[in-house]
Amino acid sequence: MKKVINFNEVTKKLPKHLHKFIVKQPYEDYTAQNQAVWRYVMRMNIDYLSNVAHNSYLEGLKKAGISVNEIPKMEGMNRILKDIGWAAVSVDGFIPPNAFMEFQAYNVLVIASDIRTLEHIEYTPAPDIIHEAAGHAPIIANPEYAEYLRRFGEIGCKAISSSKDFEIYEAIRLLSILKEDPSSSEEAIDKAQQKVEEIQNNMGELSEMAQIRNLHWWTVEYGLIGTLKNPKIYGAGLLSSIGESKHCLTNGVLKTPYSIEAATQNFDITKQQPQLFVTPDFAHLSFVLEEFANKMALRKGGLKGVQKLIASQNLGTIELSTGLQISGLFSNVITDENNKPVYIQTTGPTALASRDKELIGHGTDYHAEGFGSPIGKLKDINLAIEDMFPKDLEVYGIYEGKKTTLLFEGNIKVEGEVITGKRDLKGKIVLISFKNCTVTHLNTILFKPAWGIYDMAVGKEIVSAFAGPASVSSFKNLGKVSEEKTHKINYTSRELELHKLYGEVAEIRKSKFVNVNKLNSILEKLKLDFGNDWLLPLEIYELVFKGNDILEVETLNYLTQLKKNKKHTHLINNGIKLIINKI
Repeated sequence: MKKVINFNEVTKKLPKHLHKFIVKQPYEDYTAQNQAVWRYVMRMNIDYLSNVAHNSYLEGLKKAGISVNEIPKMEGMNRILKDIGWAAVSVDGFIPPNAFMEFQAYNVLVIASDIRTLEHIEYTPAPDIIHEAAGHAPIIANPEYAEYLRRFGEIGCKAISSSKDFEIYEAIRLLSILKEDPSSSEEAIDKAQQKVEEIQNNMGELSEMAQIRNLHWWTVEYGLIGTLKNPKIYGAGLLSSIGESKHCLTNGVLKTPYSIEAATQNFDITKQQPQLFVTPDFAHLSFVLEEFANKMALRKGGLKGVQKLIASQNLGTIELSTGLQISGLFSNVITDENNKPVYIQTTGPTALASRDKELIGHGTDYHAEGFGSPIGKLKDINLAIEDMFPKDLEVYGIYEGKKTTLLFEGNIKVEGEVITGKRDLKGKIVLISFKNCTVTHLNTILFKPAWGIYDMAVGKEIVSAFAGPASVSSFKNLGKVSEEKTHKINYTSRELELHKLYGEVAEIRKSKFVNVNKLNSILEKLKLDFGNDWLLPLEIYELVFKGNDILEVETLNYLTQLKKNKKHTHLINNGIKLIINKI
């Protein structure tokens, strides 16, 4: 069955290559127990977080269209989110970091469609709708934070990955899926854990993407705000975790002032964090982001930028001083004696652009085999080609119909007949095309006349290098969707029977008529057949508290008995406390 996704004013602006990551929210697949898990976590969080979260949290829940009692529907959230210029889409678990951040750049929240199981009610190793919707969405109601999130996405999606980054992404994704699936074997989980650790221990120097992912983790996911002695919570991972939101404020977790140093602090996504960073305010987040961006190849360009793209083995772009953008898989860079880049090469489909718009006639079909061009000035000539006026170009033999020889710094020689040139909107020349052209570096031939027309980029230096294409329409099938899908839980007939009981209690709560006989019958069924389930008895207790003495006492006695399982003790105690305080 084909998925049907409804786009609104915000999501309509998303480039098509991001559509492949969007899934139809499987709302009909959420069980009544899933709904009860959502309700328990949300009620606990609101009760606790109202005092320890950033003051945008409670109001933000309303502005994001998030209900306490029911898992939110994307359509409902989007109707409300559009008022603050944002939207939400449903995805399958973790998506690649570049894609995740690109969604943010378009003011779109990425929300994992699954929900944690009852066994992981306090903390889930996998992204889920509680984490994404109830964690991320509320704080974007704060305009300063929302702009930080958008700007982070804009910069982050340009960060250059290493060849290992996608490998670690896939390994972590698999581990999180296995840990959240109750049917996974310990052997499979251990094997996946070992794989993650093996890759992490052999990552080498942290890539730009790895570093900016760290900044994202220590702010958007696990950030604290305020003072070191009395911080508030704003990170989505903390806002959505009952256990960690309490643990993080204890002395057992080291608190450090947030700075650019956080970029080198790695994390383990499957465990609670032993240390966190505290920002004094949201403005400081943007300050650190800009500080990091100033160190990126995006703003520094140069030889290191090209080398990062070559090492990444992924599609990337360099921008020259003329504004010409070359997008492709970079494979080689030639340098001079001063270690300045004098020639760049791509392999395979390449596209040329200016101001993020593909140059007409210079898409991947035309440059299907790759692209190469000298970079820099002509040898012994101070005036760069890009700065030459028509008379200067004529003096140096660069005009239509002229057979010419151009010798660049670094001993790159271009010999051929000038056909034409392309200029930008300001009239600056950005590309010169030759026929019968030979390009050499010392004794190495870089281009032969038999290969056709030679298009030479014009630019004296590389001013920027970044991940992805300049024009998103230049390349098809951008971004790779993981083949490892989140496991759909296959419930046993016994589990489905339990879920049906959850549904019956939910209906009684919604009807506002407390059917004591029905609740008593359900409680007896739980005692007899589902002795490990603690959440449904708690929901029954809420309905009969201060309303029916006999069933109230009987339910409380049963909950007290269930507390003998130490794993559930504090969960039950917290639930009872909330019920009593609410009344």
